Amino acid sequence: MKIVHSKIIGEGAPLLILHGYFGMSDNWKSLGNKFGEDFQIHLIDQRNHGRSFHADNFNYDLLVEDLVQYIKYHNLGKVIVLGHSMGGKAAMLFAVKYPTLVAKLIIVDIAPRYYHPHHTDILKALNSVDFLIHNTRKLVDQKITELIPEIGVRSFLLKNVYWKEKGLLAYRFNLQSLTENNHEVGKALPSFTTFDGETLFLAGGNSGYITKSEVPMIKAHFPKASIKTIANVGHWLHAETPGAFYELVMRFLKK
Repeated sequence: MKIVHSKIIGEGAPLLILHGYFGMSDNWKSLGNKFGEDFQIHLIDQRNHGRSFHADNFNYDLLVEDLVQYIKYHNLGKVIVLGHSMGGKAAMLFAVKYPTLVAKLIIVDIAPRYYHPHHTDILKALNSVDFLIHNTRKLVDQKITELIPEIGVRSFLLKNVYWKEKGLLAYRFNLQSLTENNHEVGKALPSFTTFDGETLFLAGGNSGYITKSEVPMIKAHFPKASIKTIANVGHWLHAETPGAFYELVMRFLKK
């Protein structure tokens, strides 16, 4: 049984943080340290991401089972789960399938609905890199700029580029599996599934992932959900306004 990689910070009740698509636990390091003053933080690399194992198969049921195995392996019992984007989808499915393992749930900028696959350009750009030719970070960046003009998105993706061996760069994520299974990422939470525990949804005001039209669906799956919006930020609200994000999460966890 393979156990996903994690970085564990601090002492106290376990709080598991699940990154988004193409992300990794490192993206959450500074907030993890801050939350680690009050909780035991588990910054998790989900399968095919970060330093976790690579597998051909990739879907939300598998991400949930990876989480269950992780909790058993570390003997954690009930956990607080915070998930962003793809990690939020995994956290929602985990909560409806294993409600007795969840103390509280925090979902960041994703709703339970279906989202059309919209990472085509990113996947195309990442697949256009040939590490035998693009053998410096600068060359990789130049290559993906052709399809990804946004510097913020590129720098996020480039965090996954590392020296596999002397003179040879590689991606930390399993690009082949993510490309083949891209249709899995937008999947909706199964109908008529519910989690009755305390739940917080955090939305980025400029993001468009959670709008007023998603509220009835959120409430149907998560009857105790409160939904808060951070104004003037996009999909990576935790990175854009870490202070406001930290305050809202802590208020929810301490009540």
